[in-house]
Amino acid sequence: MGLNGIFVTGLGAVSPAGWGVPALRSALERGEPLPRKPVARPGWDRPLLIREVPPASPVPAFFGHPRLRRVSPITHHVIASALEAMESAGAGGARQPEKLGLVMCLLSGCVQYTHRFFDETLRHPATASPVLFPETVFNAPASHLAALLGSAPVTYTLLGDPATFLQGVAWAADWLLEERVDGCLVVGAEETNWLLADVLWQFDHRAVLGGGAGALYLSRRPEGSPGVELSLITDAAVYSVRQNRTQAAQAMRRLLPAGQADELLCDSRQNRPRVDAAETAAWRDWPGQRLSPRSVLGEGLMAASAWQCVAACEALARDAFPAAQVSVVGPNQQAVGARFVRRGA
Repeated sequence: MGLNGIFVTGLGAVSPAGWGVPALRSALERGEPLPRKPVARPGWDRPLLIREVPPASPVPAFFGHPRLRRVSPITHHVIASALEAMESAGAGGARQPEKLGLVMCLLSGCVQYTHRFFDETLRHPATASPVLFPETVFNAPASHLAALLGSAPVTYTLLGDPATFLQGVAWAADWLLEERVDGCLVVGAEETNWLLADVLWQFDHRAVLGGGAGALYLSRRPEGSPGVELSLITDAAVYSVRQNRTQAAQAMRRLLPAGQADELLCDSRQNRPRVDAAETAAWRDWPGQRLSPRSVLGEGLMAASAWQCVAACEALARDAFPAAQVSVVGPNQQAVGARFVRRGA
């Protein structure tokens, strides 16, 4: 999908590195995997390992909003990243556009309250709290954010593997081109819990779950920070009996420019050779620099794909590169790529 006149004017992030894009950038610049935290799994002697979002300090003012008294941590992460993106775009508060779009992208969603609700239901069905149930549904974070913003007439929640985040960006770009919205937030988020860490462990014992969120604010207006243009998003290369994961990654790669020595590739590799093999092979000819946020922050699933885009756009915004390509080779569904360029480069 070729694009023209769609700009990324705001960025936001919450990650195991901390709250805000500066914390994300600092961790990625160091390049050292963040510390892992043990989390107990009922019935196991050995704990699972995760990379958890640290407590917010100072506590954001929105934590005290009446609507957010019982929300899952994923909602806090979503709102914090979204507000940061809007503020950096100059679209926060009274400057918020009347026609605002919101695309929420999730894979596992609200695992904290899902676990708690079903745990209570299995232990004591007669006394399980129905108050918990609304926080288990996939569109709870989008609902809370839309209510807090007070104006999000076009709101969707997309579910899929991590490459779905780039499809959410493409969807937002379509809305802007069709003038359905004046500005659009695209948010990818996940949270950490022993339940999800256990599921991830079943597929790969070396996987380390990470939680948080990342947000892009897209607009047709080129002014503002960071002044990055969305140039291209590939069609999804879907895994099937006729196209395995390695072939899909290579098909996605062929849809993107070859790249230059001064450009950046922000990929979804995790420093785990078996898991990374398909993407490593697809980008073997990349001539420029590389950045792999998951190898530092953990397997953040949908949030990690958002971190990739945030990291790529942030690097362009400070003139570190004239262009950046984002590669997401999902674990079980599809491979999608995107290209961002610095305005005026």
